[in-house]
Formats: sequence, structure tokens, C-alpha cells
Amino acid sequence: MRRFVIKAVAASVVGLALAGHVLAADPAKKEIVIGTTVGDFGDMVKQSIKPQLEKQGYAVKLVEFTDYVRPNLALQEGSLDVNVFQHKPYLDNFAKEHKLSLKEVFQVPTAPLGIYPGKLKSLKDAKAGVTLAAPNDPSNFARALVMLNDLGWVKLKPGVNPLTASERDIADNVKKVKIVPLEAAQLPRSRSDVDFAVINGNYATSSGIKLTEAVYQEKSYAYVNWGVVRAADAGKPWAKDVIAAYNSPAFKAYTKQKFAGYKLPQGWN
Repeated sequence: MRRFVIKAVAASVVGLALAGHVLAADPAKKEIVIGTTVGDFGDMVKQSIKPQLEKQGYAVKLVEFTDYVRPNLALQEGSLDVNVFQHKPYLDNFAKEHKLSLKEVFQVPTAPLGIYPGKLKSLKDAKAGVTLAAPNDPSNFARALVMLNDLGWVKLKPGVNPLTASERDIADNVKKVKIVPLEAAQLPRSRSDVDFAVINGNYATSSGIKLTEAVYQEKSYAYVNWGVVRAADAGKPWAKDVIAAYNSPAFKAYTKQKFAGYKLPQGWN
């Protein structure tokens, strides 16, 4: 009987310790700095992720960017712990080009790339010589070309890699489309100067543009965005806590209510 009581008490202590670990912050990490682009990803941190992590005892700081270059460089140099803004093809290309040691560790609900009206309001109004503003970074520019190919406005060369397509890969510019490359953050403001604009979902929503205003959205599900950490940090307790917050029932319920129409992480299915 005495032996049974001792075992029961020991099991209870272990259980409490494990339960406490779920709620306690990593003792080696007091503050978590998360970098996002302005808009929906920042809202997700402020409204759901930050409160969850603060309940565990972390101090959480959000840094918002207006470009796609600085977040990865800031993460590598250590001024960020996590960034949330990019899909994997962009990360792979950027990390290789800049020799960064970064790792994607969780997916996030992502607004798809879309074509939005500018001077023209309907795709049916597009004539030869139509002007189209598009993101100037190679990865998102390739996505824009794939959309134009799907629309039949251009024909890409057979066998072209859709992740790396460039203007050199256009076999036939059927609509004589005049593509105007711009920084992604400038695209919402460019609509008054062009017939249509290809806009990343986060920049559309942060500019007050509803996703339902798009006249066309990309078909691919390959561009759901990722949360990224330094490769050396991927297995640390605080990183696991961040991953858990982004996959929690509370975050799923929040995003499904607030971000209807977004492409959801594959792991949520």
C-alpha cells in the first residue's frame, strides 16, 4: 500500500510538471520578436498569437515591414526571432542568394495573389496592349506570369519551371500585355495608372482592398506562406511554443472567422 501511494504521488508530481511546461515560457528565452509584413500577418500576431504566448510568460514584440528584403536579413542577424511573410520558393531563392541559414517551421493562412481592377473593371474589357502592374521580385513575378498564362493572355514556353518563370519564358504575348514591374508595397497605389494590378493578398488587405474585389485569383496552392526561424533555433522550446500557437485550436477558430477565403495550412486539413 505504501509503495502504491509513493508511486501515485510521484506520478502526480510528474503530471503537474508536464502540465506546467505547457504553460511556462522557455526559461532561456524571455522575449520573442516576430517580424511580419504590414497587414493580416501582423494582425494575426497582435490579436491571437501574442496573447497566447504572453499567457505562457513570454514578452512578445511585433516588428512590421513594408518590403520583402529586410525581414530575412533581420532574422539572420538576430534582431528578429521569427518572421512571417513569405512562401517557400521565395525563401529558398533568397536564402541561397544571400547565404542565409533559415528554416520554415509552420504555415500560416494566406491571402492568394490576385489581379485587381485599375482603369479597367473587368477582364472582358482588356484589349491588346493592356497594362498590368506586377510584383518585381522574381518569385512573385513568376506567379504573375503563371496567372497570365492561365488566363490565356500569354503563352509560356513548354516545360518552363513555374517557380522561376521570367519574361524570357514568354513564347507568345497573346494580349500584347505591357507588364509594369513595381515593388509589392506600391502595387495598391498603382491601380490608377494601369489597367490592372497583380497584388499580393497581404498588401491588398492592408490597403483596404477586399479579396473579393479581385477579378482573378491564382489557382495554385503552392504559395501558402510560412513562419521562419534561424535553422539553429528550430528545435528550441520557445520555437516549439510559437509553432504550437500557430497551430492551436484558438488560432484556427480566429482565422476561420476573420480571414474567410484565405488558403489554409495543409496540416489543418
